[in-house]
Amino acid sequence: MFSKILIANRGDIALRILRACKELEIKTVAVHSTADNEAMHVRLADESVCIGSHQPQNSYLNISSIMSAVDLTGAEAIHPGYGFLSENAKFSEIVNKHGIKFIGPSADIISKMGDKIEAKRIAKKYGLPIIEGSEGAVSSFSEAKKIGNKIGYPILIKAAGGGGGKGMKVVEKESQLESLFSTAKTEAMKFFGKDELYIEKYFKNPRHIEVQIMSGKNRTVQLGERDCSVQRRHQKLIEETPSPVLTEEIRQDLFKRTVSMVEKIGYEGAGTVEFIYEDGKFYFLEMNTRVQVEHPVTEMVTGVDIIKEQ
Repeated sequence: MFSKILIANRGDIALRILRACKELEIKTVAVHSTADNEAMHVRLADESVCIGSHQPQNSYLNISSIMSAVDLTGAEAIHPGYGFLSENAKFSEIVNKHGIKFIGPSADIISKMGDKIEAKRIAKKYGLPIIEGSEGAVSSFSEAKKIGNKIGYPILIKAAGGGGGKGMKVVEKESQLESLFSTAKTEAMKFFGKDELYIEKYFKNPRHIEVQIMSGKNRTVQLGERDCSVQRRHQKLIEETPSPVLTEEIRQDLFKRTVSMVEKIGYEGAGTVEFIYEDGKFYFLEMNTRVQVEHPVTEMVTGVDIIKEQ
C-alpha cells in the first residue's frame, strides 16, 4: 500500500482518485496550473504543487515539472487519470525509471496496444477474432487497391495511431479510394504525428460493444459490457448496459476471451477492450489503455482496486 499518491490530472477524475485515496487513508498531492489555483481537487488534496501556466503543454503535459513535484513531495506513485499523459508510454517509462509506481499499464503495453496495427496482432495471437483486412500498415495506394479488391467494398481506412474518427474514411467503391486514402494519410500525420494507415472490412450495420476491465498483478476482472452503437461522426452519443443484442452465451464468451487476453499480455490498470458485433459474431477493434472517460463505475473503483493490488 502506498502512503502518498500524486494525481497528474484535474477535474472530475482527480476528484474520484482523491475520494478513493481518502477511503484508503492515503495522502494525496494535487498538481495544477496557474489557472487552477482554486480548483476543487487542489483544495481537497493534502498537498498541492503549481507546475506551470494555464497552457497544458506547460503544466499538465510537462513531464519534467510533474517529476519535480514528485521529488518535492515524496510521492510514491502517480495516477494519470485519463487524457493528458495517461496513454503516454514515455511518461510511464520515466515514472518507473524514477523509482515511482505508475498506476496503469507499463510503457511497453501502452505503446503496443496504442498502435492499432500491433494491437490487432496481439489480439489475434491471444485468441480474439479480428476484422478481415490488412496484415499491417498500408503504405501505398496500389497496396490499398489490392486489399480493397481482395476483401471487397465497402472498406474502412484507419490511422494506426488514431482515435476519435480522425484519419478514418469509409470507402464505398474503388473510384473513391485514391482520394480518401490520401486524405486519411494527411489527417493521420496532422493529428497523430505518423501517417501509418491500415484497412479493414467495413460493417454497415454493426453494434459497437466495449468491455471494461480492471487488472492487477494477480487478478483480472471484467466490469460488464456496454453498447455504444449510437454515434455521430464516430463519437459516442448514447451508451447502454447491458447490451440488448448479446445473448448470455455470447456475452460470457466475450468476457472470457477478453479477460484471457488481458491477463496474457500482463496488463495492469483500468482499460477498455472494444469490439464490433454483427450477425452473432464479435471482432476485436482496439483497446484503450486508461480509465474510460464515459464509465463512472470504472472511474470510481480505479483508485481503490488497483492500489489494493500493490
